[in-house]
Amino acid sequence: MRLAMWSGPRNLSSAMMYAFAQRSDFAVVDEPFYGPYLRLTGLDHPMRAEVLASRAETQVEVEQSLIGPIPNGKSHVYHKHMCQHMIDGIPRSFMDACVNVFLIRHPARVVASFMKGYPDTTSDDIGFDRQLELYDYVTSLGQTPVVIDSADIRRNPEAMLQALCAAIGLDWDPAMLQWPKGPKPYDGAWAPVWYTSLHQTTGFAGPEGDLPRLEGRAHDLAEGALPAYNALRARALTL
Repeated sequence: MRLAMWSGPRNLSSAMMYAFAQRSDFAVVDEPFYGPYLRLTGLDHPMRAEVLASRAETQVEVEQSLIGPIPNGKSHVYHKHMCQHMIDGIPRSFMDACVNVFLIRHPARVVASFMKGYPDTTSDDIGFDRQLELYDYVTSLGQTPVVIDSADIRRNPEAMLQALCAAIGLDWDPAMLQWPKGPKPYDGAWAPVWYTSLHQTTGFAGPEGDLPRLEGRAHDLAEGALPAYNALRARALTL
């Protein structure tokens, strides 16, 4: 199985990658299109030089690697994808060879978290409209993709991960609930900027509190992303 997990930033996606990495039957790949995305856009993201050096492949080479042999002799592979990376020029045909899952999070939480590290955030950076577009694209391929909300995972990690595994035809493995503290060898080069809090954890955090109260541009960004989020939330996996 090639499991493509489609998320925006600040959305439990790295924790989910860690969870799948604990399975003995899975390899994981962290944001394979990040390098080509930065080259195509010219964006000055934190650690841009390090990201480009670590993701030297062209977008075509990345696509071929995603449908090529699964790394490390494993039976399955987990691809952690950022929806905002899938701009014009990034190929999509590989998605037909993948089991596609869409990981969502309320936009108010995404905006509040992402803007702490990237104050000039735009709607393209948080990727909600692109996520819905990719969902529709996968549906057009004849697939019925799974949608799962990070809030539901945090409320009940074991039950939701069991439900996710069942929905995509995987046996449940309780090893997914815990991982070792600290950096991981499969982390992307950008981990020192974005994963520092995650590196202090050994499992999923508990339920989140009330939605953050946003003002000004942050409020407008979150409001603009709500229609796409709500459309996917209506399709989310439930217990």
